[in-house]
Amino acid sequence: MDRKLEAFGRLLGVMDELREKCPWDRKQTFESLRNNTIEETFELVDAIADGDMENIKKELGDMLLHVVFYAKMGSERGAFDIADVTDALCDKLIYRHPHVFGEVSVTGSEQVVQNWEALKLKEKDRKKGVMSGVPRSMPPLVKAYRIQEKAAAVGFDWEKKEDVWDKVKEELGEAEAEMRREDADAMEDEFGDLLFAVINAARLYGVNPETALERCNRKFLSRFSRVEAKAEAENKSVRDLTLAEMEAAWEEAKTEERGKRE
Repeated sequence: MDRKLEAFGRLLGVMDELREKCPWDRKQTFESLRNNTIEETFELVDAIADGDMENIKKELGDMLLHVVFYAKMGSERGAFDIADVTDALCDKLIYRHPHVFGEVSVTGSEQVVQNWEALKLKEKDRKKGVMSGVPRSMPPLVKAYRIQEKAAAVGFDWEKKEDVWDKVKEELGEAEAEMRREDADAMEDEFGDLLFAVINAARLYGVNPETALERCNRKFLSRFSRVEAKAEAENKSVRDLTLAEMEAAWEEAKTEERGKRE
């Protein structure tokens, strides 16, 4: 513990020095750092997706830098400092874990989530409403999943997860109907409903849709690189390949993937 506290104290000291003596650090504001914070978050997510522990450590450091940077600027305004940030976090964690720090008993992780959401609604500094804590700028796919989680935590969910497939089929039919009508606004509306239903199905079956989609993205990129390699081997542009040639290279990549898994 002493080593950890010493390391954190060293970080705060370095931040103080940077804010005082570095022209770039001195000019930063909450607003100017916002986009950098978003970028650092995605870099951490990439490192986690890659399972790269060295990069996860590095990116966590970058995220921690942003935390202490914002806290430093907060202290300069007399609004809050790093002690206020950490104390508020500890208070929140203790309050929302009565099964750990209190007398409440739970039967599993689902009940923990339900209690967490119920306690959030009781906090005096929370806006009213189950969905009030969902950030407006959250990416739509992640936001849809979080909205569904919050609704489920207060009991607004499917009684049987299998029933969600009827909703997916219903939304697919409505989307297909609007495609035939070619009403741009209606098509977008129904596609949104279809995607929301599919995300809901993923959640009910314990699949994180963002992780699943990113896995598909990486798989597609890997296979398409085989298509490009085939074109390069024949001194062609990928645009010069016929669709049949592209599909053949694609199938080769799929076969190779299966061989690696077996």
